[in-house]
Amino acid sequence: MQQSPARALPWLTVMGGSLVTIIPVVATLPLLPPFGLLMLLSWRLLAPLALRRWAPALLGLFDDCLSGQPLGSAMLLWTLTFFLVDLFDQRTIFRAFAQDWLIAAVGIAFCLIAGRFLATPLGAQVDSVLVVQIIVSILLFPLAARAVAWVDRRRVAE
Repeated sequence: MQQSPARALPWLTVMGGSLVTIIPVVATLPLLPPFGLLMLLSWRLLAPLALRRWAPALLGLFDDCLSGQPLGSAMLLWTLTFFLVDLFDQRTIFRAFAQDWLIAAVGIAFCLIAGRFLATPLGAQVDSVLVVQIIVSILLFPLAARAVAWVDRRRVAE
């Protein structure tokens, strides 16, 4: 049985988001948002059936291999965030984009804060930079959601 190339688009966009971290950017502060996570959350919130429930584990492994985070951290955190979104889905009947943005903000903050505890020693002074990275990531979520909506319209049209 042959799979449609449209089925791979959600995977490819999340992997493309993770690949952004390998672009050489000179910065004094690590403010680059986790684009792979933003794309994953966008797909989960806008097109819930586009990715299977086990997809965050594999996509998180791909992100771990690229980002330099401890192996398994994105696998665990992305999967837990996916389940958190599932929990919100079970509790709500109708959602607007503002609610999706709030859900994504909670997921982004959870992943970045938990990733900080997994990757850096507790005495490290990275908390103020982490807050700025969380804010930048939350503010960029609508852009990621717009990109996913555009790709999804093309994917469904095929």
